[in-house]
Amino acid sequence: MDLDALRVAGLYDPDAPNAADRLGLLEWIAEHGISVDEMIDAKKRHGSLTGLVGDGVVRPGTRVTLDEAARRCGLTPDELQRVWQATGFVPVAPGVPTFTDADIETFEIFRGAAEMFGWPQALHFTRVMGSSLARIAEAAVSLFQVNVEARLAEEEAGELALAKANLEATEVLGALSTLLDTLFRQHMEAAIERSRMSRVVGEPFGTARFAVGFVDLVGFTPLSLRMESPELASLVEDFEARAADLVVARGGRVVKLIGDEVMFIALDPVAACDIALGLVDEFRSSERVTPRGGIAHGMVITRSGDYYGPVVNLAARIADLAVPLEILASAEIAAAGAPAFCFEPAGRRMLKGFGEPIALFALSRA
Repeated sequence: MDLDALRVAGLYDPDAPNAADRLGLLEWIAEHGISVDEMIDAKKRHGSLTGLVGDGVVRPGTRVTLDEAARRCGLTPDELQRVWQATGFVPVAPGVPTFTDADIETFEIFRGAAEMFGWPQALHFTRVMGSSLARIAEAAVSLFQVNVEARLAEEEAGELALAKANLEATEVLGALSTLLDTLFRQHMEAAIERSRMSRVVGEPFGTARFAVGFVDLVGFTPLSLRMESPELASLVEDFEARAADLVVARGGRVVKLIGDEVMFIALDPVAACDIALGLVDEFRSSERVTPRGGIAHGMVITRSGDYYGPVVNLAARIADLAVPLEILASAEIAAAGAPAFCFEPAGRRMLKGFGEPIALFALSRA
């Protein structure tokens, strides 16, 4: 390598304390076919060279412009731009090479889906996928930073070690795509079964009968203001892991986890009662936060993997009314006649969005 060129480009300082490690990094990058100009560009854009080789593994292949990609996949540039934004990415400037062959194949698949389901519906589904995959990608990056990069920094392992670890981590993407495909098919099978069991003949399509529950942790917000970031992250991860495991083990589905709150659904009220009380039991021994929640049962609107409508609103509202260690249930839950549970009248409450007072019941085990 031309050391003078590297020095002039600001990539190498022979007098720097890490000169040997930096030179090893530059030589290793060059071995992967990356030019000095590309190194300079990466340094300007990211301030670091440790991810340069790994970046090439994430989306390999030559790239073409918006117009060329649109021509090849059978969409107009405006249509392709709309799909690209729906997946969660900023609009692409004309003339900038951006799209790989794999991207173009994806756009062709979208075009077929739009012909089957309609453009608005296909775009909406694409937004759901984009949002979900963005979260998975962010989780993967965080996994590397917290568990690998932080350790290497603590050990003062150097840039070359970090760059090699970065490449090794990105090469796992091939296995991850296989894993995602397998898990998606398994979840599709489960979702189809849930849909069949919750569908009520005669009710509009896109609706289903479910028990819906919300459980949160009282005292979490003031506690989070006093905690250091690592400790807060550990608390959130512990809550999410234990809550998700319990919901699934007792026959429910976690709809979403938002910090200190879990929303779940179950096919029948008995399972929902068991899950809600199980969550209270799981976290009642905590000295820092206290669980509480609400459950309701009835017809809900199903969209984008989420649930909406008065029953969902009711469950959320009564969860906010519950005192620590209490689960409040709607009359529909209490009327299910589950002998394993007791339902003590908790009065009639006026709730936001509801015109009449709602009868509530305090749930406990028989």
